[in-house]
Amino acid sequence: MDWLILHSDKLRIINPAQDHIAKLLDLITLEKRADQEQYREKVANRSLTHRTREGTTWYPVRLRRNYIGTGERNIIELERSTQRDEAHSFQSGRTVNIFSNQHGKPMRDHMSGVVNYVQDNLMVITVGAEDLPDWIDGSLLGIDVMFDEVTYREMEHALKVISKADETRLAVIRDFLMNGQTTHSAGSYIRPSTEWAPEFPKPFQRGILNEAQEKAVQLIESVDLIGLIHGPPGTGKTTTLIEAIGDTLRREKQVLACAPSNAAIDLLVEKLSDRGLFVVRLGHPARVTEHTLSKTLDARITAHPEYSELRRLRKKTEELRNTAYKFKRNFGYEQKEERRLLVQQSKSIKADADLLEFYIINEILQQADVICCTLTGASHGLLKGKKFRTVFIDEAGQALEPACWIPILKAERVILAGDHFQLPPTVKSREAALKGLSSTMFERCIKQYPDKAVLLQVQYRMHEEIMQFSSQWFYVNKLIADAAVRQVLLRPNQTPVDFIDTAGCGYEESQDPETLSRFNEAEASLAIRQAEILAEEIGIEQWQESGLTCGIITPYSAQVERLRKLAEASEVLEPLHKLISINTVDAFQGQERDTIIITFVRSNAKAEVGFLGDIRRTNVAMTRARKKLIMIGDSATLAAHPFYESLITHFQKQGFYHSAFEY
Repeated sequence: MDWLILHSDKLRIINPAQDHIAKLLDLITLEKRADQEQYREKVANRSLTHRTREGTTWYPVRLRRNYIGTGERNIIELERSTQRDEAHSFQSGRTVNIFSNQHGKPMRDHMSGVVNYVQDNLMVITVGAEDLPDWIDGSLLGIDVMFDEVTYREMEHALKVISKADETRLAVIRDFLMNGQTTHSAGSYIRPSTEWAPEFPKPFQRGILNEAQEKAVQLIESVDLIGLIHGPPGTGKTTTLIEAIGDTLRREKQVLACAPSNAAIDLLVEKLSDRGLFVVRLGHPARVTEHTLSKTLDARITAHPEYSELRRLRKKTEELRNTAYKFKRNFGYEQKEERRLLVQQSKSIKADADLLEFYIINEILQQADVICCTLTGASHGLLKGKKFRTVFIDEAGQALEPACWIPILKAERVILAGDHFQLPPTVKSREAALKGLSSTMFERCIKQYPDKAVLLQVQYRMHEEIMQFSSQWFYVNKLIADAAVRQVLLRPNQTPVDFIDTAGCGYEESQDPETLSRFNEAEASLAIRQAEILAEEIGIEQWQESGLTCGIITPYSAQVERLRKLAEASEVLEPLHKLISINTVDAFQGQERDTIIITFVRSNAKAEVGFLGDIRRTNVAMTRARKKLIMIGDSATLAAHPFYESLITHFQKQGFYHSAFEY
């Protein structure tokens, strides 16, 4: 619906959707500026020493090996020799710059690449260059984190496209999702009946779902524009999504499945493949398991029957080109003619190779049941002009709205799955966040279209006492613990939850002067001691045999550093280091452990909780635990916030409250 606005004695027509798009474009501009400024602050304007110390650069590194990987791409393995095991900003899928400082000219001797994965002090990178430079074997190599320009460009492009949409299905979706109205008749849209109808049902065997999950699948089958799966922790959101995709493929030829992160989309790839669906993963895979890699487009090309011929043509092209350019400049007519013919022949064979590759890729994409990629990856050139009856977006509660519009450009309808009470999208601009960029499409649609949403209620992860407070505070007390997990404890007669109060113990927080991240030395020691107590009570051998897992979580990266050093120094925990994970709350999103120990860190005279005020982060932290949850914090500081006051009061009533003086 359009609105008439009186302004300066003139009537102007404003479409609320257009107004919202203009706002999003402004917010993206603010976010990009803030991101660029942070990049300049952390990388571009800092010395090599400073960057290395802050973890935005690895220097020096050495080349361990290089090899040709899937898709005939150059892979290099680089290992850092200093600042080992220190925190850093590198992660899977991140664009990086590999440089040589041998001649003091890193701006000259450099090349770009994409991180496959980082493990301890080893980084595996796919490089863009066809041939590795000579300097790669040198001793003064380094790696810088690069600024991600592509994501902003694609978000801006998507918003501009939907802004111009008129009398199209995209315009219908835009107006419906943005203002609950349609300027065009959605009912008048005639779906193509033959293009999307498979000749025979897909080989997908339905799994067993609970009542809420079945309701979600049925809803997705019936909706015309949008469907919403609200999946609290442990309720089987991914399982439900997989079933919904399989069910959709009984009626549609192909679907597009996206997620905001590489890790999230790779999980979908793995689960969909396990259910017998033909999945093609576009873009850069975050994991390096053979199971996931084998589903990438590069791997599918390699496995194609015509690949050997393609490789032969590529090799022949290279040989002819190399032979041609061996000729020197001062040669005679016959040599010039021979060179010309070699170059011509090389180009001709290359054209044949390109045509064959196009055929192979086209065949693979046509055969795919599900095409998977990140939100930004939906802009891949191979999907240009392609439309999907249904687009699925997982972890939509973590996705910026402008990023969601990239795959929606290709959609006839959209299914969003997520939980807006868990981690929100990362927004670097405080101004943009306050003006609405941190508000997601998923959250808005949940509020706007409750009839299009299903709340998954049965959780299969945690003891009911671990679940209870989250259920009350975030999910209107609607969560139910399945019988299989409801009363499962780490040890018999042990409490499932402990809140250890450090108030009055002098456990004061500190701040890292360089990173400005908070830490609490005494609280870190207490957290490690709690892990040691559990290990001593259970027994090291029993812990190992049972394969019990433990996660030590904190909101602050500076606290992570201290926890890891203390854990490494612990003789008790040393035999269990492979079963104990220490990281930030954000890094634990989507994961679970038998035991979770949380250190809140904040303890100060002003009772300031900082970004602990975003209680969704604490919800994530608490709900990672299956059998045992231990929380360590200063009630005098935390209770200044109503959420933490209620949390502490709740666990006091349950008999789970302790003072740190007891330990």
